[in-house]
Amino acid sequence: MRTRRPESARREAPPVLDLAKLRGRRWVTRPRPHIDRIASAWLIKRFIDPEATFVFAPPAEFPADAVPFDAPGVELSHHGEDCTFETLVKRAKIGDRRLARLAEVVHEADLRDGKYPHEEARGIDVAIRALLAAMPDDHQVLAQGMTLFEGLFVTTSKKR
Repeated sequence: MRTRRPESARREAPPVLDLAKLRGRRWVTRPRPHIDRIASAWLIKRFIDPEATFVFAPPAEFPADAVPFDAPGVELSHHGEDCTFETLVKRAKIGDRRLARLAEVVHEADLRDGKYPHEEARGIDVAIRALLAAMPDDHQVLAQGMTLFEGLFVTTSKKR
């Protein structure tokens, strides 16, 4: 099991995302999407940019017109102890309680730091790894993974 060290904490609060500028865009991330990239893409499509399309490329080849996410050195990525999904939820100011719980599940599945011990984290990790093993096409993995996250979201209680 890998663990990922948190990136250095930011000193100032990042600005809230201007969602109007992010609608109808292409979004780019690294190939072979795993937990955080799939969950972030689902969040983008569900809450930020319903018309979003996704591109996979090595960071050196990111298209200039696309919004980069979950890659080293980009604005919408890991910050401090937060994974990209948590960064997006906070920056977009999405206050749904189900998203707060889902953010904890994504955090634990991605970072495996024991901060949020939810049983769903291990299950979603195994499911995404299975999709990656079975499907060579990143867009297929993304579509199936987004379905998994939609299922997690709609079955998460609004009460905490």
